[in-house]
Amino acid sequence: MINITQPHNLAPEVARAAAQQVADKLARDMDLSCQWQGDVLRFEKSGIEGTLTLLENQAQMQIKLGFLYGAFAPAIQSKVAEKMRKVFAPE
Repeated sequence: MINITQPHNLAPEVARAAAQQVADKLARDMDLSCQWQGDVLRFEKSGIEGTLTLLENQAQMQIKLGFLYGAFAPAIQSKVAEKMRKVFAPE
């Protein structure tokens, strides 16, 4: 299980747009389907499932990897954490 928490100071609509950028990148890079349910973005495909939850001052991502993707967990975590930093806490 990959857990990433990214603090932010964004207004709710801006945070949602930032989360959508992360989701779009995941969808492109990993061929995932994504769907909003309130303030929770759910994504999945065979072997990968997870959520990106928007809270007032932070975004929390959880990714559950199946056996075949487990070996790639460090690389996936690194890429996702970097993208979240870029969109939620721009320089």
